[in-house]
Amino acid sequence: MINAMNTVNNEPNPPPVGGVLWSLVGDIRMLLTLPAALTMQVAHPSVGAGVDDHSVFRTDPWGRGERSLTSLQLWVYGGEGAAAEGRRLRRLHKAIQGTDAHGHRYHALTPSSYAWVHATGYPVFRHAQQYLGRPFTQAQERQLYAEWLQVGRVLGIHDRDMPQTIEEFWPYYRKVVENDLEVTVVVEELIAPDQPIPAPDRGPRWLRLLLRPLWPSLCPCFTRFRRFLTIGLMPPDARSALGLEWTDAQERRLRRFGRVVRAVVPVLPERLRFMPIARRARRAARG
Repeated sequence: MINAMNTVNNEPNPPPVGGVLWSLVGDIRMLLTLPAALTMQVAHPSVGAGVDDHSVFRTDPWGRGERSLTSLQLWVYGGEGAAAEGRRLRRLHKAIQGTDAHGHRYHALTPSSYAWVHATGYPVFRHAQQYLGRPFTQAQERQLYAEWLQVGRVLGIHDRDMPQTIEEFWPYYRKVVENDLEVTVVVEELIAPDQPIPAPDRGPRWLRLLLRPLWPSLCPCFTRFRRFLTIGLMPPDARSALGLEWTDAQERRLRRFGRVVRAVVPVLPERLRFMPIARRARRAARG
């Protein structure tokens, strides 16, 4: 059972230590799932317009990714700082507004849009786990959804704006997928096989220096691999709604890739398997 509120300061707690998200979000395999979730988010016209108009994902993709990943880690492993991170994000999004490609006004904190951005995590986690880890049991799926709802509360999403059970979630999800999602400008860029990306400017200095001269040759391979993972780890119904082709040969290739990931990652030492914020939280939880 998740203790939803901190009884001392009446703020939402992060998901529980030792829960499904505790092992899932800090694992390096999480990095492979983020492009699919992001693409589903920006396929919503108002979300895509907000990112197109206000995000620095084109000019600073590595920094933007690092900041997003840090924020995600804090929602789960941040302890008392999780709620503070949620408040920071809401303040950040207050100024994000404009007009989408259909001439409709949007605001990043409109409940339906803000909730959709969060909601995409659950179906992507569930689908990707079939390839990258052990498929969830029904009990784990329910626990995962309950914990993801709790993360939503950390982010300031009201219970009335998110389905409160799995049985309520899937009709909501299918309605958005079938009626709202489209190939926005940002979706086109994220799945383009030849979209130029600046050389990495994050990480160890030695690695950045090594990659800089090689990046013109590596970038095309990276973008094609990103497209492959984006489409492959996206739930099939969302993929179909966006008209993204996925062949049997690609499916077999993704399954082979998944078998390698499942064999290698679990035997890595914790310092290589889990990201820094997760490692520190797991170490602190063990005392």
